[in-house]
Amino acid sequence: MNLQGKKGLVVGIANDQSIAFGCARAFRDAGAELAVTYLNDKAAPHVVPLAEQLGCPIVVPCDVREPGQLEAVFERISQQWGRLDFLLHSIAFAPKEDLHGRVVDCSQAGFAMAMDVSCHSFIRMAKLAEPLMPDGGCLLTVSFYGSEKVVEDYNLMGPVKAALESSVRYMAAELAPKKIRVHALSPGPLMTRAASGIARFDELLERTRARLPAHQLVSIEDVGAVAAFLVGDSARSLTGNIEYIDAGYHVIGCSELAGET
Repeated sequence: MNLQGKKGLVVGIANDQSIAFGCARAFRDAGAELAVTYLNDKAAPHVVPLAEQLGCPIVVPCDVREPGQLEAVFERISQQWGRLDFLLHSIAFAPKEDLHGRVVDCSQAGFAMAMDVSCHSFIRMAKLAEPLMPDGGCLLTVSFYGSEKVVEDYNLMGPVKAALESSVRYMAAELAPKKIRVHALSPGPLMTRAASGIARFDELLERTRARLPAHQLVSIEDVGAVAAFLVGDSARSLTGNIEYIDAGYHVIGCSELAGET
């Protein structure tokens, strides 16, 4: 994979175990130049050293809940680079009390916040990126299998990720005439900071490992390799996909039903 000369934005690095960092490292190793964001001053000490390690010329704060911050990121890119070839949206959030309860018990405010941060922010990024991609580009976001099947303890994020995946398909169709491609990465469960907010996530990891054909979980490096391919020119004919990076988890049926008629 050769990303020499390409410029990309990575939103969502929390630490060196983040899916976003695995992707950023793969982008950089393939030759891309990156802009990286961090959530706030509290997050900066964990993210800025990683951005420096990647040689990022643009490192800026971005909390999509704060008015104007996302727009400021793209304004900085416009002023410094004048264009953008790809971006990765790897952020999600839901209030703990809504995330840990049943979907039918979630509050209106909690549902709205989860949708805004986890889904609508990607739509906002697409709109801001569009004028910076006159020759085409690629937009990536991160989803999970819980968007299409009920995964125990995933709860509110299931409907939110389903909306995100549907948005990917619609934006892929709308932006295709401008040669802007849109995909969702759907990794298997990974122990990241974001995942730690899901109740009993360690149990989910072990249940997943037991179901996998090779009984081996994927890594952030595995996700990064696929992401780097998708933003490259070799994937120019692909758009609107939900790319499973889960070692075959999504093709395995329920073992409890085996043998029943």
